[in-house]
Amino acid sequence: MRVLGVDFGRRRIGLALSDRTGLLASPWLTLPASSTPEASAADLARLLDEKRRDEMADLGELSGIVVGLPRRLNGEDTSETAAVRAFANALVKELGIPIHLQDERLTSREAEQRLAVREKDWRRRKSKLDTAAAAIILQDFLDARKASDDLDADAELPDE
Repeated sequence: MRVLGVDFGRRRIGLALSDRTGLLASPWLTLPASSTPEASAADLARLLDEKRRDEMADLGELSGIVVGLPRRLNGEDTSETAAVRAFANALVKELGIPIHLQDERLTSREAEQRLAVREKDWRRRKSKLDTAAAAIILQDFLDARKASDDLDADAELPDE
């Protein structure tokens, strides 16, 4: 079961993929954004269709997509939140698979800090930033789901 992580932006869309076990997220691709969120969703759907047909891509079936939802530190919507929701709604219509919105507060900053440790040249970091942020968004989702599954598994059954 693979899950796709998305860091939607007006210029670029960062993509990350989980491994087949659904435990580990890795940066994947950067897609140029289109003029509208709906057009970007259609472009992503076409890309996924192409990658599914390409055996070298090893995409397989996606069980869901996690889209980063921008929020202010106090939890309120930002000026980009509506565009991300429009993108997510268009993805549902395009792909017909579950879409999850994941809080993405401070993920770009975290991605920048992680990349800065390995890459000193800011130009090279910038080219990797969107996919790194998508991987953090996806990993946060996978970790939260795993913790929830662990809690469910640890729950004691009542005596009958």
